[in-house]
Amino acid sequence: MQDRPPLVLVTADVKELDTYRWHATVSTYINAVAVGAGAIPLILPSLGEDIDVDAVLDRVDGVLVTGSRSNVHPSNYAVEENDDFAPFDRERDMTTLPLIAQAVERAVPLFVICRGFQELNVAFGGTLATEIQRQPGRLDHRAPQSDDHDVRFALAHDVALKEDGVIAGIVGSPTIRVNSLHRQAVDRLADMLVLEGTAPDGTIEAVRVRDAKGFAIGVQWHPEYWVTSDEPSKRLFKAFGDAVRERQRLTQGGIAGSQAAE
Repeated sequence: MQDRPPLVLVTADVKELDTYRWHATVSTYINAVAVGAGAIPLILPSLGEDIDVDAVLDRVDGVLVTGSRSNVHPSNYAVEENDDFAPFDRERDMTTLPLIAQAVERAVPLFVICRGFQELNVAFGGTLATEIQRQPGRLDHRAPQSDDHDVRFALAHDVALKEDGVIAGIVGSPTIRVNSLHRQAVDRLADMLVLEGTAPDGTIEAVRVRDAKGFAIGVQWHPEYWVTSDEPSKRLFKAFGDAVRERQRLTQGGIAGSQAAE
């Protein structure tokens, strides 16, 4: 048991494809968990209330909440729906929002990316803004128009990290270069979150959970795409993997201790 690789839960989107409904995630996240974090990825279907989140978290050592083309439904943060907020994946919302809250409560290592970053903010009472490229003084954070993913995920702008922050400590620098593939962003930051990094236009790009009992960070960009070649991306996933292995060690130690006492 002590030598088994840790297990990391990876969130799923619900997609209509070939006349079926699929629960799936992009392979780059799966690969980043396996290669960058050194863990076994397990895809969690977005079944909402039909999943016992606590029972799932009993069986894993970490949670990765992925990006997606869909957006968090605005009803989750008390904003009226319009076409600017679409597309949606409400089944995912019903799964990830309670999953995030419970992972933090139970100190299960949590790493959230892009949509996951926005879900983290909403899960703890924050709000989102949409089509931010229309706002005065804001950069266009959307991906370049291309069928080449290397072009779409190319490093696009700097992020200034808090020099005494957790994420700056992980990547070893107060400034890093990141990619950018989003048109929504954090509007009001949840009280439970601490700002860790911003883009040149002030867009919130990185946070941690305030007073979290375990690893709990989020980024708006996509470190999973360049995890084998970009040093900050490597370091983020390595730190997540280290936290996951520590969680596994503590959990197994607790199990072993309780068995020895019986």
